[in-house]
Amino acid sequence: MKYLIWFFFITSIGLLLAGYFLDVAYGQKLIGFGVLLLFFVVFPLFSYYRWKDKKVADYMLTKENIEKMREDQKDKKY
Repeated sequence: MKYLIWFFFITSIGLLLAGYFLDVAYGQKLIGFGVLLLFFVVFPLFSYYRWKDKKVADYMLTKENIEKMREDQKDKKY
């Protein structure tokens, strides 16, 4: 999965640079396809890859997590 994400990322950057530097009639379309590939393929794949084995409840503000934070602040007092 990591290599697939890198492939799409390099491809999108390549499309962006090719559209910017090459003097062709469809240069703006290359830039557009690069941006679309980056935002609709690379970012969702990256987000899924990084969050697939994580518990979302660990990152939410629940009463238990707020109490843990308060206890940690009490322990850290100077």
